[in-house]
Amino acid sequence: MDYFEVFGLPRRLGLDAAELQRKFYELSRRTHPDFHQTAPAEEQARVLETSARLNAAYRALRDPIARVEYLVRLEEGRDTKEGAAEKLPAPPALLAEMFEIQEALEEAKAGGLEASGGEALRARREELAARVRELEANLAGPLSVAWDRATPEARARLLAQFKDALATRAYLRTVIDDLGQALGEGQDGHVANRRH
Repeated sequence: MDYFEVFGLPRRLGLDAAELQRKFYELSRRTHPDFHQTAPAEEQARVLETSARLNAAYRALRDPIARVEYLVRLEEGRDTKEGAAEKLPAPPALLAEMFEIQEALEEAKAGGLEASGGEALRARREELAARVRELEANLAGPLSVAWDRATPEARARLLAQFKDALATRAYLRTVIDDLGQALGEGQDGHVANRRH
């Protein structure tokens, strides 16, 4: 039983968040282990497994990006994030751009971050963060709508687009984290505590 089936939902990306939450609470009341403490051990184990699956399903489906990631795994025939059939490389143009950023990071690490170099890296980090937000908006918006309306034949092309966008997002987030660490700042731009 996949996570959509746990909630009795079709395999669609456009879900009503309020309806999903309502179903989650309704199913939680029926399957919460606290309500089955006096049941036989076998029944308690089944309820615990059902409750854990319900919680995992809700975590995966309530967030639009996690929902896309889960759908990609389902369509590839795998249950977990591990074991992807193929890992898409980042687009060559993105790699060239990230190479430039990595060079700037190495220079900054070697020579220290003077004010102008630090500001330039902060500006690049914000540009990359804006691109991640744009990718996420496209994944949760137009691409998800297109998936829900697509014929089975068209879904293969959309699946490739999802995978490309998710791979690019993951790569950008890694570079954003690297920039934040080099700047001594967390993801939100605040200075992080550094240990010497």
